[in-house]
Amino acid sequence: MIPLHDDNPTEITPWLTIGLVVTCVLVFLWQLSLGRAGGNAVLAFGVVPAVLFDFKQLPPELDLIPSWMSVFTSMFLHGGWMHLISNMLFLWIFGNNIEDAMGHKRFIVFYFLCGAVSVFAQVLPSPESPVPLIGASGAISGVLGAYILLFPHARILVMVPIVVIMHTVRMPAYWVLGFWFFLQVFNSAAASNQQGGVAWGAHIGGFIAGMVLIPFFKKKEVRFFHPGNQ
Repeated sequence: MIPLHDDNPTEITPWLTIGLVVTCVLVFLWQLSLGRAGGNAVLAFGVVPAVLFDFKQLPPELDLIPSWMSVFTSMFLHGGWMHLISNMLFLWIFGNNIEDAMGHKRFIVFYFLCGAVSVFAQVLPSPESPVPLIGASGAISGVLGAYILLFPHARILVMVPIVVIMHTVRMPAYWVLGFWFFLQVFNSAAASNQQGGVAWGAHIGGFIAGMVLIPFFKKKEVRFFHPGNQ
């Protein structure tokens, strides 16, 4: 199930959502320009749990920022085109409405706070892991958690594979995002003994953080469970 568009208009131009998408794309192009040295960028600016918790240190040539700062720089790095495209698609579809519901300043604080919570949700179970964590998906998961509480009835155009043919259908957001969250929990349980790969714990942590934090960040006039375009 791939979301393509939501029928949920906004009142303001989502400059920060646009800026985050553009920045992530530019950073990824920079990663590609490094060639084989791109792996060093992931170590230098991604979250390495063992480094974050002082179990290990990076080589001097990669020790470019304080370890705590990697919690935020990691959100702009991606591991491949599909990683980038899927994250930016979700941010583009759902981020504009959350920015609209909060305003620009509160949205960027909310975004990075959800991202930080998602990082710790992923790394705390394995604080000595040397595997770097990168990607905007944890912060974007927070956006999804906020969206499902504010606009559960918004219609989402999704692409659904039936046998070998892709079909498009409009579904309420609570179905689309609820199914997405179920997949994160299911895959997290299935991959509980594996290191590396998709950071399911970050997705779950970010989504829950978004649901918990949205009451403190939304504008007072914005209602929960907006009926939307049913």
